[in-house]
Amino acid sequence: MIPLSILDLSPISLGGVQAQAVRDTVELAKEAERLGYKRIWMAEHHSIPHLSSAAPEILIAAISQVTSTIRLGSGGVMLPNYSPLKVAETFMELEALAPGRIDLGLGRALGADGITGRALGSQMSDVFPQYFALLSAWLLDASGVEPFPSPHPFANVKASPSGPSHPDLFLLCSSADSARFAGMVGVGMVFAEFIARSDGAPAVAAYREAFQPSVYRAEPFSGVATIALAADTAEEADRLVALTPRPPPRPGEPPEGEGFIRRFRGDAAAVRGYLAEKAAHTGADEIFVLNGGPTLESRLRSMQLIAEGWMADA
Repeated sequence: MIPLSILDLSPISLGGVQAQAVRDTVELAKEAERLGYKRIWMAEHHSIPHLSSAAPEILIAAISQVTSTIRLGSGGVMLPNYSPLKVAETFMELEALAPGRIDLGLGRALGADGITGRALGSQMSDVFPQYFALLSAWLLDASGVEPFPSPHPFANVKASPSGPSHPDLFLLCSSADSARFAGMVGVGMVFAEFIARSDGAPAVAAYREAFQPSVYRAEPFSGVATIALAADTAEEADRLVALTPRPPPRPGEPPEGEGFIRRFRGDAAAVRGYLAEKAAHTGADEIFVLNGGPTLESRLRSMQLIAEGWMADA
């Protein structure tokens, strides 16, 4: 079996508040490590009432102090919202706190609506290639891998703290175009089916076709992030899903349950079968599970049920 990882959006539990949802993610991370998941990534979303994941870097720092083996990352930092230098420094600082365990997953979008983007001071998404190049240059310079290119107006600007290693770099994608970009610059790629609401296989194929070896990796790495919920019985899973907040369907989108892309729920064997089918169908190297339960307890139980059979076969 290929590795399983967790992607978490810090959803509010039924009857809960956003502040508690942040603390719930810390508990989820500790359990994910205990169960043998490879990574846990935290998302960035703004001004969405049922999600609390506005600052993944803060959660990564907190979780780094209560875990020791699981990889920690952003899925992802929405780069047009920020200064590339500040992102480089933040994640070099995280790398200093947890050397060899930090993933910097980046997104090209804002993670917010246009009005919220204005409040954040965001740039348009077309700045992403330029911002990515600057961020990468500062990471590689700070870790001693490559000097910042010269001549350049920022050649004498140093990202702090410097150190012997840098975070692993990924692009969180929702289209084949962004997957191709990840391949061309030689970083890892994770396709967010839960955002795109479309099949990840074409994006994985586009990424692999475009991949060029880089200082970040010699071989391509592709992941797919999908929503799933395992419960002790299929009936219990149906009941839990009915209680879970979800975005409204997009125009032309098939009803839930139709087709290969769906919010999948069931007992442990059914969900593990779905994830194995997802891995085989997409050709992904790793599957990220976004557990869709309405409470922390239901999400923890889902993680446990999925891991019981999967990790034994990994």
